[in-house]
Amino acid sequence: MKNRKMLSIFLFLSVSVLACSSPGLSNLITRSGDVLYKDDFADPASGWTRLLDPKGFMDYYSSGFRIWVNTPGYNYWSTPGLQFNDVRIDVDVARIGGPDENRIGVMCRYKDLDNYYFFIISSDGYFGIGKVVNGVTSLLGQDMMIYNPSILPGISPNHLQVQCLGDTLTFFVNGQPAGIAVDPDFSSGDVGLLAGAFDAVGVDVLFDNFVVVKP
Repeated sequence: MKNRKMLSIFLFLSVSVLACSSPGLSNLITRSGDVLYKDDFADPASGWTRLLDPKGFMDYYSSGFRIWVNTPGYNYWSTPGLQFNDVRIDVDVARIGGPDENRIGVMCRYKDLDNYYFFIISSDGYFGIGKVVNGVTSLLGQDMMIYNPSILPGISPNHLQVQCLGDTLTFFVNGQPAGIAVDPDFSSGDVGLLAGAFDAVGVDVLFDNFVVVKP
């Protein structure tokens, strides 16, 4: 089942509203461990892409950032319109409604809706690391989403940490290593949040405590 779903993971239209880019903090002189950007989503004017549509929405909600996907095969994502090179991203996320078979995650080195890296989990315990290049999606180092016991199932919150350092992409879930991949295609770009549906609709997730650190 997961193999079939991974083959069709991004074959449907993904939805994003492009935010205006601004100079990235990583262009300044920074040291390892420096916080480049953080957002607890308490301020609805902090700059993340917002969207209200019958097929889904993305918006600030209850001091978090909520993404709801109500169309099979769709992905919604939001970015703050920044520019970074090497980053470590931390975020807390919880499923607040909808099916366990979903896609929840973060993006790094986001160029546009057709070019970026993604790190995803599902609420039934699977993960994937992948990329979209010129609109073509592929997983990196795996043929399908892989089960990982570190992912807390159901409505339990999960802490995601990803590192995009040089050509190496590393994924941690709840402090435990999930996967690692090597890819040279993208060296810089925006960061972002992502949620998507497989066949069952109503995917509803809430992100909080988003932090970008110099690795």
